[in-house]
Amino acid sequence: MIQPRTIFFKDDGVIPNSRFAVLLYHRVLDVNAKDPASQVQEHFASYDWTNSWVNGIYTFHHYHSTSHEALGIYRGSASVRLGGEKGQTFTVQAGDVIVIPAGVGHKNLGSSDDFGVVGAYPDGRQWDLLTGQAGERPKADEDIAALPIPDTDPVYGPAGPLRKLWSRSGSGSEEMGLKSRQNRVE
Repeated sequence: MIQPRTIFFKDDGVIPNSRFAVLLYHRVLDVNAKDPASQVQEHFASYDWTNSWVNGIYTFHHYHSTSHEALGIYRGSASVRLGGEKGQTFTVQAGDVIVIPAGVGHKNLGSSDDFGVVGAYPDGRQWDLLTGQAGERPKADEDIAALPIPDTDPVYGPAGPLRKLWSRSGSGSEEMGLKSRQNRVE
């Protein structure tokens, strides 16, 4: 089992971000099938991450307050900004998965011409689209706080690290045993 990189983002005043870490898994999906998008959708669905779509990542900062989100890259690569304007930029490529807690901002800064991604949500939750506009909060904050931790990790299922990592959120990196794989962005 490949452990994800964990990255924390604090509220920046516009994007609420989350007390839960973004989980960034590199090279965990087999995307060599004839139809890799369907293969990723089926993989996520096998762990009850459904209500999926196949497309790209919006090119503006946005977040969801009604669901966490898994993004499975099935083709190409992209430069993705996580955490809002004050966040961090990451390169993702085919085979990678990003698990984005509700409230964490994300934006596509640029991608290869062949970039393809599948998005999915725990228990098939419905998602909203928020961009940090005046009036979104405090309702968005309330919705985010009310969301449960998903029952399964979208990559490894019930035995995956998501529940353990998210249930320990707020702990120091030494306590979590992840100091070398963890970033905290304030």
